[in-house]
Amino acid sequence: MNLSLPSPALMLAVMLLSTGAIPAQTKAPQDSRPNIIVILVDDMGFSDIGCYGGEIDTPTIDKLASEGLRFTQFYNCGRCCPTRASLLTGLYPHKTGIGFMTAQDFGKPGYRADLNRQCVTIAEALKTSGYSTYMTGKWHVSKDFSEDGPKHNWPLQRGFDKFYGTLLAAGSQWDPITLTEGNSYTKMKPGEFYTEILTNKACEYIQQHDTQKPFFLYLAHTAPHWPLHARQKVIEKYRGRFAAGWDKLRAQRLERLKALGILPKESQLSSRDAKVPAWDSIPHKEWEQSRFEAFAAMVDHIDQSTASLLETLDSKGVRNNTLILFLSDNGGDKQEHMYGEIGNTGKPWAYMRYVPLYTPDGAPVIAGDIPGWKLGPANTYGGYGTKWAHLSNAPFKKFKKDTYEGGISTPMIAYWPKGIKAKNQLRHQPSHVADIMATCLELAQTPYPKSYQGQTLKPLDGKSLLPVFEKDQKNHKSLFWEHHGNRAARVGDWKIVAGYQQAWELYHISKDRTETQNLASQHPEKVKELSGLYDQWAANSDVIPREQLNIPEIPPSDNPLVRSKKEIEAYLKVANEELKKHGFRQLQTEKQ
Repeated sequence: MNLSLPSPALMLAVMLLSTGAIPAQTKAPQDSRPNIIVILVDDMGFSDIGCYGGEIDTPTIDKLASEGLRFTQFYNCGRCCPTRASLLTGLYPHKTGIGFMTAQDFGKPGYRADLNRQCVTIAEALKTSGYSTYMTGKWHVSKDFSEDGPKHNWPLQRGFDKFYGTLLAAGSQWDPITLTEGNSYTKMKPGEFYTEILTNKACEYIQQHDTQKPFFLYLAHTAPHWPLHARQKVIEKYRGRFAAGWDKLRAQRLERLKALGILPKESQLSSRDAKVPAWDSIPHKEWEQSRFEAFAAMVDHIDQSTASLLETLDSKGVRNNTLILFLSDNGGDKQEHMYGEIGNTGKPWAYMRYVPLYTPDGAPVIAGDIPGWKLGPANTYGGYGTKWAHLSNAPFKKFKKDTYEGGISTPMIAYWPKGIKAKNQLRHQPSHVADIMATCLELAQTPYPKSYQGQTLKPLDGKSLLPVFEKDQKNHKSLFWEHHGNRAARVGDWKIVAGYQQAWELYHISKDRTETQNLASQHPEKVKELSGLYDQWAANSDVIPREQLNIPEIPPSDNPLVRSKKEIEAYLKVANEELKKHGFRQLQTEKQ
């Protein structure tokens, strides 16, 4: 008969227990599942950051890439809130009720402007298996944003333990509208900057977190979405960096992307967009540069934010077992409001409530793109327009809202020291933002529920990226898109794509990623095959033709996002006096 004698350590523990030197109940073992952080940035193009060929200084993000993976064909849903809905739920956006935007409920299942209850968020799912769930930043998946209104689709009601951020699509970095902590509106202090405050809150949540449990953090920046706001010292860093103009910079980015292996050597630069003039032909060159300088500074702020986040992870000793996913919600945005007018509507941009009328210290905000009026401070509210969005999305064609590569393909970086053994590698497998939910579930060892809170859930569309982390292998057979009448389908190496009320175009996307050679007339049978698959997907995904929605160009006057005519007239008087004082052309007043 063999007897096992107790180890000296066990004998010591028994002795200490008997004397009361340590408590009889010991702490539960630490949960070894990884923490998960999703960093989502807003309206940043495919080639803006350094590790994807851009000129902007992003050393921290580049380090994540050099010690992790870069995805070269990662897709989103083409616009802010559809992408967010898909990321959070693992479904195509129409299935969540957000096939378009959140400003108007169209009464159709795919277009309710609100997350429905036939989907579950990552936070809701992970919370059931013991994860703490935190969010800072832009929500934008609920039509209700009033502090006194319904809150059933605000972050705390959709699975997050803590929330600090904004509920609407956009807002000032110096005085963001609908800034909320928990379920209550709040305000920043004068001089505080939104990107920094979001990061500080995220770091605070991590610092306060009990490391015995894993956490999920969703950090959803509004930057670099317009308005282009940044601290002056960061903007000054970029003065003159883009003096070569968009034509030369686009060509240079393509060459760097090929040298990095992100695009094939035979890739061609897409043609200059018809609405973009040649750089050498434009006036106001210094002002045009200043717009992209402010944009670059916003991206720089994001990189600084990411550095602070990593420092906090290190201080808690948890970086090694934390998966960080870094991505953008769509490509660069062509929208601009020259002299304060919303497109060609005749309405001043101040018509919309997310444009503040005055700074926190009472100065009028110049709401529009005014040649010579440089962006960045709190009294500006502008964007960089079609011309610079063309650079952000280089070498691809088109922009945010479109389903060409420039609208739907953006960077995605995966970094996880403990779990991703491959370092500084590329993953060419086409993947989709809906895959993030499935990836989180597998990491958390949490099955996707068939029902939640009494509601039957729709099956996941996304697929886990964990096998792709291991090696570059096939994940999706097909992917589909629809937004605002723009549509696309990718099946294997082929892609069909069409703008609203336009005919299908066909591209051999593995050979022609920049969509320069439309092969529809040479391969009509392939167009027929893919368009048939698209029609099946649309029928099964609550997608309906845009014509059936009657989408207005801007919200009607009874929409809560719209200001009264009296407010606008009073503001325009003060703003135009300010512009006149400095010798600038005045803002557009409302046309009768």
